[in-house]
Amino acid sequence: MKEKIKTKEELINILNKERKNKNIIWTNGCFYLIHDGHKNYLKEARSYGDILIVGINSDSSIKKLKNRNPIKNEYERALDLAALPYVNYVIIFNELSPLKILKLIKPSVYVKGGDYTIDTINQEERRFIESYGAEIKITQLTKGVSTTKLLQNEMPYF
Repeated sequence: MKEKIKTKEELINILNKERKNKNIIWTNGCFYLIHDGHKNYLKEARSYGDILIVGINSDSSIKKLKNRNPIKNEYERALDLAALPYVNYVIIFNELSPLKILKLIKPSVYVKGGDYTIDTINQEERRFIESYGAEIKITQLTKGVSTTKLLQNEMPYF
């Protein structure tokens, strides 16, 4: 599984070789605890193209975004995602937004989970994706499953 976790430079080199005639799919998130909702969303995301890249927020960016530390560290979360057969590559980013990586990768398809709408996704990312004609897809939401619910049920004092 470790071989699926890439640095920015490694990923760009791979994509320069693999990109021809293939659709690159990008999605990202914190992925605190991988659950069935994440799995369904990532499986659907993979159906939109050939190579699924999942960006995950680093521990430090989660601390800034959520004002708390993640339950699992960034490497453990990356390994959890890399274990999924429909995920091709995982990359960890330190920024609050993956915009810098998006500008390097230029995915064919940008995917967000069903808890987003076209109006609630990061609008700077949206403008960039639309600027070169890539698709934006919102996956189906798996009802009744969320990290928040898991934490409340399993760790009520979290």
